[in-house]
Amino acid sequence: MTDQQNDKTYNVLFLCTGNSARSIMAEAFLTTVGKGRFRGYSAGSHPGGTVNPFAIEQIAHTGYPAENLRSKSWDEYAAPDAPQMDFIITVCDNAAGEVCPIWPGHPVSAHWGFEDPAAATGTDEEKRAVFSKIAKQISVRVNLLSNLSIHLLEKSAIKREMDAIGANKF
Repeated sequence: MTDQQNDKTYNVLFLCTGNSARSIMAEAFLTTVGKGRFRGYSAGSHPGGTVNPFAIEQIAHTGYPAENLRSKSWDEYAAPDAPQMDFIITVCDNAAGEVCPIWPGHPVSAHWGFEDPAAATGTDEEKRAVFSKIAKQISVRVNLLSNLSIHLLEKSAIKREMDAIGANKF
């Protein structure tokens, strides 16, 4: 069976503390490059309630609907009526160290650490440059994930592949 014959959509939850930048960009990038094979979601352990405008700029070229962008708590995805996740990926070191909710279905988890672009200081152009750099790093990793032949791999192999993607320094 080829990937095109596999009609399963894999749900991927990207977690960060504030859910304002990295996890939001990962959600949008994976959903757009996943072309129906992957659906990205994002949430935070302590969401700030707003999406960083520089993250919105990075997402704009993807065609991902801006109205889908919102900062939200990971509690939404631990609820009984939430979509079941196949993968949970933390994108910041704080979220990686936190005690996460118990996710139904025992999704594969991985940590893909990225510098926090929302912590960038300086002029808007300097901040924009940091966001652009991190967006490119996220884009490379979600492209690698979207090209895995997941349905052909055992769960432990998927975990190794996802950890390897997260360990890449771009």
